[in-house]
Amino acid sequence: METKLPIKELVAKVLAELERLNYSYNSICGFRAFYKRVIAFANEKKEFYFSEELGRSFLNEKYGCRINYYAQAMTKSFKAPIRFIRVLGDWQLHGVIVRRIVKKPGYVKPSQFERELTAYEKECENNEYSKRGMRTRMQRLFFFIDYLDSRRVLNVNDISAGIISDYVKTIYSHHEKSIFSILTTLRVFLRFLYLNQYTDEDLSLKVPKQNKYYYPPVPSVWNKEDVVNMLENIDRGSPTGKRDYAILLLVTKLGIRAGDIKSFNLSDLNWDKKTIQIRQNKTKNTVTYPILNDVGWALIDYLKNARPVSSLPFVFIRMRAPYEAFGKDANLHNIITKYTREAGILIPKGNRHGLHSLRHTLASNLLERGTPLPVISEILGHISSRSTIVYLRTEIEGLRKCTLDPEEVFENV
Repeated sequence: METKLPIKELVAKVLAELERLNYSYNSICGFRAFYKRVIAFANEKKEFYFSEELGRSFLNEKYGCRINYYAQAMTKSFKAPIRFIRVLGDWQLHGVIVRRIVKKPGYVKPSQFERELTAYEKECENNEYSKRGMRTRMQRLFFFIDYLDSRRVLNVNDISAGIISDYVKTIYSHHEKSIFSILTTLRVFLRFLYLNQYTDEDLSLKVPKQNKYYYPPVPSVWNKEDVVNMLENIDRGSPTGKRDYAILLLVTKLGIRAGDIKSFNLSDLNWDKKTIQIRQNKTKNTVTYPILNDVGWALIDYLKNARPVSSLPFVFIRMRAPYEAFGKDANLHNIITKYTREAGILIPKGNRHGLHSLRHTLASNLLERGTPLPVISEILGHISSRSTIVYLRTEIEGLRKCTLDPEEVFENV
């Protein structure tokens, strides 16, 4: 906001906006009681206006909260008071209450942007974006649309560089990878508006660029012994165990993604050529995998002795009636969690241990054996070897072989 409001006026504006946004009576009462304490604290400090420093001092003295809430994760006990303070700061800076919660399904598009959003969704569908990717993309975009609506923007041509800049300020506390994704989504949408003549100016050029190198986190990798232990602890005498064993083998031996396992069709199996041919959901590329002996026998055991009778074309389906396909949002995480617990495998804190981590393990094992990166990329279904290079940082033994002996270097100078 251009002019700072006295803290009492600022609080009154925020409470009025909460009512306009249909916050519940109890929630508004909670905000009001909290802000009375903030105003009293400001009077003690002889502060007439709200500031970030005042908000931090209040949290520190009244709640013992010393964390930097723009840079650090919030603990549960501090979440509510930090949220209340950030609402004041957001209103003072932007004149809106910035949504911080995860968007729920059933989003209602603001009427002034409905035409453009519907057209953009159609464009994404025509480009054959995966359902999961499109859902994430649209969710990021809806936060920006909500911000525009809160700023009383009535037409996409009313979006300005200043409004874009103000919105970007609201996301700077996010992880740098999230910021990159949000800025990319925003840039693509604004370019779409310009190319389709919804806006007179290419506003995508006004979105700031993030000056960061491509530096993804090191993937979590399993010990070989733990993978073997997990597979050996699956009860292959039960129908569910037969199915889960086949699924986990497909991931550990072939690196197939969870989404491709869900859409894996019976027609994708070519027993004569001993191959599996899958059109990947993520890349839309068709990839051919060999049916290794243990993978083949696991699939045969499941298909002959465990798979429920069903007309569905999918290889893997649910094991309880009604025998349906896995849901579109199912990540099959429960399968790997179940067997790691039964095998007594301890997952280090901070390590990811979903099905995707088994793909990482396969990549690292292939790297240890000297497999070229382009071959690993093809096996994992990466479009570019750039996505595979990250695994170089997990192959410690290979890196040790590259180290130099300083004494040996100086002897040869």
